[in-house]
Amino acid sequence: MRENSLYLCAPVNALVEGIYEEDILLSDVLRHGDFGIGTFDDLDGEMVILDGCCYQIHADGKVAQAGKEVKTPFAAVTYFSAETIHVVSDRLSHTLFMKKLSRFLPSPNMLYAIKIAGKFHHIQTRSIPKQSNHYPLVEAAVQQVTSEFKDINGVLVGFYTPDFMATINVSGLHLHFLTEDKAYGGHMLHCIPEKVTIEVQLIHKLELSLPMTKEYMEWDFHRDIGEDLEKVEK
Repeated sequence: MRENSLYLCAPVNALVEGIYEEDILLSDVLRHGDFGIGTFDDLDGEMVILDGCCYQIHADGKVAQAGKEVKTPFAAVTYFSAETIHVVSDRLSHTLFMKKLSRFLPSPNMLYAIKIAGKFHHIQTRSIPKQSNHYPLVEAAVQQVTSEFKDINGVLVGFYTPDFMATINVSGLHLHFLTEDKAYGGHMLHCIPEKVTIEVQLIHKLELSLPMTKEYMEWDFHRDIGEDLEKVEK
């Protein structure tokens, strides 16, 4: 088993509660990995990190490359090196595809980095507009803008996290999409593959940084965020 870990620059429960400004530099995040997902301060777009480059997907689905000086309240990264590779050549419904993906993960109690590249018959994504007020994430998500892509090449990037880590990272599969030309993307809501290659990396270590902001240190995190995350992510 390779020595690798998943690095989180902050726990996801802070983001869910509406703490959208942790002012963590992207340059610091990238010292821990070349592959990952997250968001930006004030929820200003979805983040995809691929091959060491960071892409910012705005609410309209359009992509810009992010500089290392930008800041994030939440990002999850690792150094990606696939351990297993699978090919899906059939057009599957979203539900069947998610079930097939789960069979490629040896244990539901481990972390996995997942990269899915190829042609998709259909992809639905979303991104949340930049926030001026720090409402809880479930309220901000009401403003989400969805995009539809058909018969398109691209890549899904993300992680699987066990349910018992739900206050630290988004539990289950959490994937962000980037088109092959790196022009569009977003948080994946629904997908139907046409022909894709799935690369999976098992991760058995977690590295978590805790923010040093006054807001984070004084917050009461006793609330159960599970229902909010279910609404936001699904």
